Amino acid sequence: MSPMQDLRKTVAVTAALTGVLALGVTMVAKDPAIAGKEGMEKCAGIVKAGLNDCGTSEHDCAGMSTVDAHPEEWIHVPQGTCQKIVGGVVIAN
Repeated sequence: MSPMQDLRKTVAVTAALTGVLALGVTMVAKDPAIAGKEGMEKCAGIVKAGLNDCGTSEHDCAGMSTVDAHPEEWIHVPQGTCQKIVGGVVIAN
């Protein structure tokens, strides 16, 4: 394999793993049985449009975000996960 093919393969694998992680985080945050429990933290800056957990200064309700990765929009993620996600910022509960 050429160095360029290695790079493309690495980028493809990284993108796939990032997608799987994002899907898993979204599913955990959407599950009401998990979202309010101990061991969860609020993570801002990583939310896809329409998948936020609560209101912000721009709107009152969950699910009303209009852009991806808005710095005020947040979701619950398992404790210690937010800092591992690019753009994730832990906010106080």
